[in-house]
Amino acid sequence: MSDKMQVLDLHGIRHHQVHDLVEDFILLSPDPIFQIITGNSLKMLELVKVVLTKYSLEFDYVDWSNSGAIIVYEGI
Repeated sequence: MSDKMQVLDLHGIRHHQVHDLVEDFILLSPDPIFQIITGNSLKMLELVKVVLTKYSLEFDYVDWSNSGAIIVYEGI
């Protein structure tokens, strides 16, 4: 894993673009752990979760007081 965690920031991204952007990020990420910033949109988080499920990836919130950013990692 590299010293700096890769981050995908979805601010300003349209809902119809999310699937392809997240999927590309997953496939091109050299590390199995990375961060996705979804913002405060529940819809955006749901769209991200669909892609994560497809690749058997799990996530936790970066900070429970801020549900707009998640850490993604390989599931067991």
